[in-house]
Parts: sequence; C-alpha cells; structure tokens
Amino acid sequence: MSGKVVDHDYPGSERLSDEELKNQVIQQSAKPIEKSTKEMKFPTETIDLPSKGLLYPKESPLSKGQVEVKYMTAKEEDILTSQNLIKNGTVIDVLLKNLIVSPINYDDLLVGDKNAIMIAARVLAYGKDYEVELTSPTSGEKQKETIDLTEFQAKEIDPELFQEGENKFSMQLPASKRTIEFKLLTHGDEKKIQSEIKANKKMRRRINGVSPELSTRLKFMILSVDGELDRTTIGKFVDDEFLSRDSLAFREYMNEISPDIDLTHTYFDENGDEHDVQLPMTVQFFWPRA
Repeated sequence: MSGKVVDHDYPGSERLSDEELKNQVIQQSAKPIEKSTKEMKFPTETIDLPSKGLLYPKESPLSKGQVEVKYMTAKEEDILTSQNLIKNGTVIDVLLKNLIVSPINYDDLLVGDKNAIMIAARVLAYGKDYEVELTSPTSGEKQKETIDLTEFQAKEIDPELFQEGENKFSMQLPASKRTIEFKLLTHGDEKKIQSEIKANKKMRRRINGVSPELSTRLKFMILSVDGELDRTTIGKFVDDEFLSRDSLAFREYMNEISPDIDLTHTYFDENGDEHDVQLPMTVQFFWPRA
C-alpha cells in the first residue's frame, strides 16, 4: 500500500497526514471525516497493484497501476453477515466492489491485483493482526498464530516480459516443442471457470469420478496452440495432447511471471518444525472476533 490518503474535495475538510493514517491502520481506529450535519465522508487509501497496470489496456483506469479504496463501515459489515452472499460464495467480491472507489470494471481485475486489494482492505478495516488456527502437518497439533498482514509483499515482476497494455504471453513447451500463447486470469475469467466447472462436474463424475478443474482452467488460459486459435482445437490439445511435463513447466512459468501478493506464511510449530502455509482468506478474514 502506498501512504497516500485521497480526500475528496469538500469545503473545510480535514486531511490526514501519512503518519496519522499509519497510526489509524495499525491501531484499528480509522474515523470518518465529518463534513457537516448532513454529510459524512471517509478517507481513502491508494493501493499499488502488483501488476503496476502494465497488463491493462491504456484506456482502462487500471492501467494507472493504482486503485482507490475506502475504509469499511457498518454498511460493509452488513454485507459480511449476509447469509445469502456467504452461501453462494460472492460475499468477498460484493464487499470489495463496495470498497473500491475508482471507476473500474471489477471483472477486469487480475487475480493477483485483487489479492492485493483484499489484503489492503482488511488492514484498513481492522488493522494488520490476523489471528488464525493452524494445524501442524507433522504432529497434527493445533496452535493459534497471529499473522502480521503487512508481511505479505508484492512479487517482483520483470517488465521486460510484458508487452504494455496487453495480457498475452508466449512459451515454447520443453517436451513437445509446441508453442502456446496464454493470458493471466482475471476475476471475470474465474467466474466463467467456476460456472463451467459446476455445469460439467456432475456429468464428469458420473462418467469417471474426476472433476475437470485443472483442464478447464488451462483451456481458459491458453489463447492459441502453434498459432491455432480455434477453441475446439485448444480443448482437444489440453485434454489429449498436453503432456504432463509440459503442463508442469507451463504452470511453473505462469506462476513465475504472474503479478501477485506472495501469500505464504512461515511458522514454527510446538516442536520447532518449520512449515509454510497459504494465508487462509474466508469471510472470517474480514470478520475478526469482537
């Protein structure tokens, strides 16, 4: 997160210094700025995106590499307690849409950029400390751990790998020597993927008991194979011709170049054994115990 607080222009408004904002975030004491008896407004934070905006079209507000996010209020806490939103799995996305002030298309957000906004929104709302219960994979013992959310930083990216304004990459596969073009997934892609997986899951399980999650994701990511753009051809390639060695190399390369927040947390269990876990982000991530 950058330290810039954007204060929408209202006559007589009080602006917060960087140091004041820092103290508010850490102490979980962000307060709205009062304008008058009729109006009340809240400070906002400018969030730096891991992608730096390089993969978005120049006409997109996201190409600036920053998104403005407001502080959470009771209105957003109502969203977090909505059983309908929790049940259908959309509660976090509805929450973030309400918190983002910038005029963006939410579906255009790269998954890694969305992760950065999620972390920043949680720190602004309740502070940097996040208490979780972890289970040691060696002993099976459970322990409570307080995670400092500010420890999660954006991965370093190489701008030389990106063609500015275009979400498209190319790779020659090591085993088959075939060339694929692919893109990094956006929130809109993830919605389509989950919808397709849900639609196909029952049919696939009836046939062979296998869920098509990985293959469906690959089909959305791959744009062409040896210059062939036909979606049916790409689907056949993924299902029947994509060697496991090539698939692994592709996924490793994709993870290497993807702008994102490194959500790995390292901790030591009661026996002193070191473990790495991925930061769990559920509704409880935004709803600490009172």
